Amino acid sequence: MREFTTLDEVAAAAGEQIGTSDWVEITQERVDRFAEATGDHQWIHVDVERAKDGPFGGTIAHGYLTLSLVPWLGSMVFSLDTDGPKLNYGVNKVRFPAPLLVGKRVRAHVEFPDVADLPAGKQLTIRYTVEIEGEPKPACVAETLVLLLEG
Repeated sequence: MREFTTLDEVAAAAGEQIGTSDWVEITQERVDRFAEATGDHQWIHVDVERAKDGPFGGTIAHGYLTLSLVPWLGSMVFSLDTDGPKLNYGVNKVRFPAPLLVGKRVRAHVEFPDVADLPAGKQLTIRYTVEIEGEPKPACVAETLVLLLEG
């Protein structure tokens, strides 16, 4: 785990690969709970029997479920322990190149492609590539923005 305690440390990491999370299995229970939380009960996610005959041979995770895992996966790789507030600012780009079958394991590769100066602190761009074990394409590639304000 890489810890950043100052804005200067974050800025010095611009352009770096930060690390890779542990593997995490995507279970049907997790998918079903996400469906309950979001109201997205499309059969490709929650109907195990019907999905067996579907295009992927089984149920798949919601794309937004995969995206929602990036902060948690990232927390296995780095921590931002700077003095000031940390605010989610947005997302520059998100893609879901491959379906994520239930039962597969994923992990996130994390990099900091850019750190920009702001009058009140820094804007950190974080790129997450969510790899599916044994698959050539990732489940998700997302570029998120975090505002790191002076303490």
